[in-house]
Amino acid sequence: MQELNYEENSKVINNKDEVISFKCELQENLQKAMKEFVEKHPNWDQYRILQAAIAGFLMQKGFQNRDLTRLYIGNMFSMNFKD
Repeated sequence: MQELNYEENSKVINNKDEVISFKCELQENLQKAMKEFVEKHPNWDQYRILQAAIAGFLMQKGFQNRDLTRLYIGNMFSMNFKD
């Protein structure tokens, strides 16, 4: 099975945004599910999925931030917001 790559991806870099790269271990079930999802939805990639998931989690836990909301909505609906 192909390992996830957590290096910077130019597709997710906005001119104003900073990108921090990190490594994490995923359970095999989660990695398989993500791989299957990306294969069925070619407009998504692992970076977009993780950004949407983390932003969504933080919003559900009550963290309110305009930039976070923009990131979440942008990832979910393939939108780019400009100031």
